[in-house]
Amino acid sequence: MQSVTRKAARQLARQARIASRAQSTTAVATQRQTRTANTASTPSGRRSFATARYSDDGSARSAVINVLNNIASKREVQQYLAQFTSVSSQQFAVIKVGGAIMTDYLDVLCASLRNLNQMGLFPVIIHGAGPQLNKLLEDAGVEPQYKEGIRITDGKTLGIARKLFLEENLKLVEALESWGVRARPITSGVLMADYKDKDTYQFVGEVNKVYGASIKASIADGYIPVLTCMAESEDGQVLNVNADKAAAELARELVPLKIVYLSEKGGIHDKETGKLIEAINLDEEYDEYMKKPWVIHGTRSKIRDIKTLLDDLPRSSSVAIIHPETLERELFTHSGAGTLIRRGTKLHQASSLPEFQNMDRLKQTLVRDREGLDAAAVVDRYLQSLKNRPLRAYYDDNMEALAIVLPPTETSANSSLAHLATLTMTRSAWLSNIADNVFQNLKRDFPKLAWTVKQDDENLTWFVEKADGSIARKGEVLFWYGIESPEEVRELMSEFVQHGRQMFGDINLESQLHRAAAAAERIRARAASLAGMRGGQQAQQQARAFSTSARPSRPSAIGAQAQAQRRGYATTNPNPPLGIKNREKDYPSKVAVIGARGYTGQALIDMLNRHPNMDLCHVSSRELAGKKLKGYDKKEIIYEVLTPDDIRRMAEKKEIDCWVMALPNGLSKPYIDAIDESGHKEALVVDLSADYRFDPTWTYGLPELVQRHKIASATRISNPGCYATAAQLGIAPLVPHLAPEPASPTVFGVSGYSGAGTKPSPKNDVNNLTNNLIAYSLTDHIHEREISSQLGTQVAFVPHVAVWFAGIHHTISLPLAHSITSRDVRQLYQDRYDKEKLVKVSGESPQVKLIAGKHGVEIGGFAVHSSGKRAVVNVTIDNLLKGAATQCLQNMNLALGYGEYEGIPVD
Repeated sequence: MQSVTRKAARQLARQARIASRAQSTTAVATQRQTRTANTASTPSGRRSFATARYSDDGSARSAVINVLNNIASKREVQQYLAQFTSVSSQQFAVIKVGGAIMTDYLDVLCASLRNLNQMGLFPVIIHGAGPQLNKLLEDAGVEPQYKEGIRITDGKTLGIARKLFLEENLKLVEALESWGVRARPITSGVLMADYKDKDTYQFVGEVNKVYGASIKASIADGYIPVLTCMAESEDGQVLNVNADKAAAELARELVPLKIVYLSEKGGIHDKETGKLIEAINLDEEYDEYMKKPWVIHGTRSKIRDIKTLLDDLPRSSSVAIIHPETLERELFTHSGAGTLIRRGTKLHQASSLPEFQNMDRLKQTLVRDREGLDAAAVVDRYLQSLKNRPLRAYYDDNMEALAIVLPPTETSANSSLAHLATLTMTRSAWLSNIADNVFQNLKRDFPKLAWTVKQDDENLTWFVEKADGSIARKGEVLFWYGIESPEEVRELMSEFVQHGRQMFGDINLESQLHRAAAAAERIRARAASLAGMRGGQQAQQQARAFSTSARPSRPSAIGAQAQAQRRGYATTNPNPPLGIKNREKDYPSKVAVIGARGYTGQALIDMLNRHPNMDLCHVSSRELAGKKLKGYDKKEIIYEVLTPDDIRRMAEKKEIDCWVMALPNGLSKPYIDAIDESGHKEALVVDLSADYRFDPTWTYGLPELVQRHKIASATRISNPGCYATAAQLGIAPLVPHLAPEPASPTVFGVSGYSGAGTKPSPKNDVNNLTNNLIAYSLTDHIHEREISSQLGTQVAFVPHVAVWFAGIHHTISLPLAHSITSRDVRQLYQDRYDKEKLVKVSGESPQVKLIAGKHGVEIGGFAVHSSGKRAVVNVTIDNLLKGAATQCLQNMNLALGYGEYEGIPVD
């Protein structure tokens, strides 16, 4: 058992920061030594870049990620890194560096930028030099003049400023180079400006145009661009511009995910309380902040300018005002650092179920967080339990985030402790910080709150940040905030320790309600007893209790695993799926494969050999009859010839639970008819051919796109084609965004020669394929019809065969109805397949040589034409595995009641 208070949590965080800082300090010292050595070794006194540069290999990247893991969970780091690397490099971040940072925190800044760069990230840097300029002007006897907070820049001041900015720019570039970061000074040609008011401010400008070509070229060449806050007028006059405003104009041009203002203050502080403001959600809080008496002058202008900027950018963009020491923490953790300003997401509220305008959407949101195939039934029971209960729900328009709090009931006079019964977030909700927005509302409305989370939850560190204390026991963590009395904390912990498994286990909801209610009464009784000992009003104020939660076990009211939408389905299924209760049988399931000679049959047999609940009983092959089956070690099996009559007799005796038809197209029907005629209707049949893919009485077995409960309740499953599986997964997320017909997606597909089968032909003749590419069935291929039929939109498909053995590569061109950025396209795919264990989405185009032997699909590329109206996506798949045998086993597992990925190696 572990107990963690806020103080302890802060100590742990402080230790992590100290460790991280120590590493940075050691690195700083090493770099300084390197700089000295390099300077001494070069005739010109300039350092040798080749000897100082850090190696840009996998070990450096791993080392950086290990450092980041000291300040965040591995999951958080990977989530944000995937998000940042999903966009073109110039769209990662614009970072404004103040002059004080250049003076006091240069090494810290360089260390952070090196870490980002070694992970393949290229922030755009723009710096100021205000404090340095003030000192130079003072030394030169020039008294700074200001009007409305803006420095009046006369000719002499401009000359001093210009020289200073060039020196500071070179200083930062050389410092970065000494840290092994390739940096390029860009001191002109980017920012264009008009005179602000020449008569008043003289050589002060307002940026009116940004030319980003040199920035993009710098990044393309592998350099971080470093800009000064000096601009030029149309006639070539250099103008002094405000660095914050220049950074904003850069952001409008580059559209980055993050705009970072580095500040020695580390963020915006509430001048009434002195506390750091962690986040400002402009859609909800802008007017409120503008009314605060302390939001005046520079603070008011800054918040107003940031709102104007973010209104011009996608909702995914945000502004962070942070200290340079916390740059990585801001970028790679849910909790962030400093002050995060975003447009935010306006949250709706409901105080009862009838207030939800869309109950179907509510059910769908709860189902997505439930792992079992009985999700709908569990959700219905949960909602029934809430029907007549007071509650407070918070949710956004799309219900990417949903929180349901059960407040104390009227009968719980001695308690003011509310219970967070449900918290479900999509991946994009976490990354866009909607979770923080929700918790801000919770803390505003509920001074005291308790909730529980699985100890291995990937967002555990985020919950630690939100809590005052916690206790862990047997895989569960109880969190709370707002409880200050030691007696209350001890009582809460005692109840959790004694009854945690009953109250917090994944048990039947109806039983849980009764147990939770009983536990709550025990707490109230103990609290009342404590109140009596303490006496009077003080006791009433301090006695606390759990509410009778419908789901006190975790932030999700439904589901065997919290945050299930980000983890996928479990590999075991203790509860039988819907629709298979009539298929009761002894386990393991008895399987027969008809047509096991081909490559697909062999691949399936290999997986059945590893499957703990599949018993392969018969394999039929006319060519191999009488020979021993290789690759199956559970028992000896001899190939045999099974006729339709043989199969009918076996089916009548119910000897086989699952029949797999691994026959060429057009040959399955006699065998399937024999099974149908036997009367053994509950026997499962999976057909790998195309014979039944267009039969509405059969279930199409593509689990990632077809509702799994339909597959689980099916007895006749048509396994999709290999080309068709990859193409559908590569097109499906963009179907709602496709241009209307006659425009249609085009799939250029290339398969290895194993797709041509074992029967000799020009398409599997290696000599014929060497240095060659063969196109075939250029129109009306059966997979073209299959893809179009399943997606509900016409798709053109052109197949080819190449010299490699296994693996398919698709290049898919998709006409779009409206302009979409490549970042948004990738986000659609990441969100759609986030919980799918056999679908990997990455920014790079997948390589066919890397997919052979793997059981999943890889999707990448995500290029968008300059018009914004055509996207190109690449997909790879092993045609024998996920394209056939692996998918077959997925379907068998679902329909027979096993974990979907049982027997399938999942990376």
